[in-house]
Amino acid sequence: MRTRFFITLSLILIGEVYSFILVRSIIKSFPNPWKTVAIVAYFLLTLMTWGSFLLFRRIDWANLPHYSRNLFVAFTIGFFIAKIFMAIIMLIDDIRRVVLWLTFLMAPTMKPKLLSTTAKGISRSKFLKSLALIIGGTTVGGFIFGVTNRYRYEVRRLKLSFPNLPSSFKGLKIVQISDIHSGSFDRHEAVARGVEMVLEQKPDIIFFTGDLVNNKAEEIKPYMDIFSKVKAPLGVFSTLGNHDYGDYVPWDSPKTKHDNLEELKSLHGKMGWRLLMNEHVEIKRGEDKIAVIGIENWGAKAGFPKYGDMRKAYHGLPEKNIPFQILLSHDPSHWDAQVLTEYKNIDLTLSGHTHGMQFGIEIPGWKWSPVKYVYKNWAGLAQTGKQYLYVNRGYGFLGYPGRIGIMPEITVIELI
Repeated sequence: MRTRFFITLSLILIGEVYSFILVRSIIKSFPNPWKTVAIVAYFLLTLMTWGSFLLFRRIDWANLPHYSRNLFVAFTIGFFIAKIFMAIIMLIDDIRRVVLWLTFLMAPTMKPKLLSTTAKGISRSKFLKSLALIIGGTTVGGFIFGVTNRYRYEVRRLKLSFPNLPSSFKGLKIVQISDIHSGSFDRHEAVARGVEMVLEQKPDIIFFTGDLVNNKAEEIKPYMDIFSKVKAPLGVFSTLGNHDYGDYVPWDSPKTKHDNLEELKSLHGKMGWRLLMNEHVEIKRGEDKIAVIGIENWGAKAGFPKYGDMRKAYHGLPEKNIPFQILLSHDPSHWDAQVLTEYKNIDLTLSGHTHGMQFGIEIPGWKWSPVKYVYKNWAGLAQTGKQYLYVNRGYGFLGYPGRIGIMPEITVIELI
């Protein structure tokens, strides 16, 4: 954890230094007072970026004008990340210079030859500076454009085969949604369209795997009428995510925080969702049964709470001899840390939590996101032995009000 922190901090500091050097080299030919204006503007943007990050939890983002807020957040995040990208390119140029310098020291006769090859056309330094600017500008523009993707729901379909699936459940169609984060929404009609897409799949059963809100129960109330339409013949089952407990905002008293959680639980019921709190239920179809287990948030990563209690949720289940078991667990790190080692009878685990970091690349056969360096399983399907995990990319968004490469997801799983 400390190593990752120092690496991140080093990249940030290097990014600030190199980006300033790059900007200074670009504006050195500017006439005054434009040179001064450019420097002041750069420092103001930098202060604005750092200020928004350092004061993130103290700013009342929900009550800011949504359009302005979204553009501001997209720009500041893009500006911040662009500096890191530019720094990497500039660092490559400096490494090249050091290598040349060492080469000249060790083999002076190589100097004329090397200088002659670097003198043709545009210099490498100028090329790399131009490349850094292009990538930096593209990054900022990409983050601003990504705001338009925040409601661009994608339906992802897969079929999973289980030899122990009871015959009555063959062809069972599951829809999974996760990480609604209703406190981030700003367009009712777009959210409603996503729910329509859920219902268009004609699911037999629906699972929601946590983070209904960002922090407070009141956030879901404007959308209760929309999510109350989420229904399926065998029911809608839900569980809690780390944001549902209100751990990330200050409360007037422990009782206020407790009452908020209790209200959130009751709102699940008012929408017709069966909230599973460290418990399991039997789902019947014909003469056959499967078990659905739902636990509270359980994260293996530092800083995430372990409210979940698998012993309590699993109690009495082995004696029932139910051949097929599905687990709803918000945090995918739970699967590796406990499910695979202690609960080998759980056939399918459904999780969310990562959002795919709302940023990455997905092409057929390959996907990448920075979140992969934190979570082994961060999006899509994973398998170990006969056990499967599916990590939903999230229905909503948090922090960055957009998506780049990793779209919001509605998952359709057919059991065969």
